[in-house]
Amino acid sequence: MSSPHRFRLRALVTVLPALALVGLMGCTDAAGGTGAAGAAATSAGRLTDGRDEQGHRYREVPENGAPQVDVVVRPDAEDGWDLTLSVRHFRFTPARDPGRPAAVGRGGAQLYLDGRRLTLLHGPGYHLPSRLLSRGTHEVTARLYADDHTVWAVHGKPVESTAPVTASDATPDASAGPGAGVPSGGAAAASGGASAGGGPAAPPASAGPVPADRGTAP
Repeated sequence: MSSPHRFRLRALVTVLPALALVGLMGCTDAAGGTGAAGAAATSAGRLTDGRDEQGHRYREVPENGAPQVDVVVRPDAEDGWDLTLSVRHFRFTPARDPGRPAAVGRGGAQLYLDGRRLTLLHGPGYHLPSRLLSRGTHEVTARLYADDHTVWAVHGKPVESTAPVTASDATPDASAGPGAGVPSGGAAAASGGASAGGGPAAPPASAGPVPADRGTAP
């Protein structure tokens, strides 16, 4: 006849391997990111054959919940113009924290002036000095990039927004006034005031002062 001690011993031998397996799964999820939480953190769209002017590949994401950007231009009282990037479903990665893998809704904004790279922004504000613009109408474009320098894209088009800026001898002028962001490319470009990347345009930024980001050398 089996003693109570032998029964308890058999039960303990059965339970220990199960506990060891649970512990191993937990460690794998935390260190390697193989569980649901890890998959969510590393999911970052799909690389396509599309590339920007510098050869950076496009990173395609679904229209629903995709990053959006709108450029707002306001004349500065002393010199030039103050640019504000109004974004949705997007967070700027600090300049002090480079080298991250691509993650949905994170990165920086490459600023272009008349199609030429101007600077890489790590925040929503930038001061555009008048010395950079000759007399006439120019275009300022903000394009969203992931932390690995790939381009956020929707339906094969980069997520970006373009605003006109008119420079005269007398005083700087944002040709269409505050909130003059004009999107180009992207699924929602046909909608008036909509940001490239799909969905409604991002709401205008508040009229309060925005710290100007002098940017990073491109």
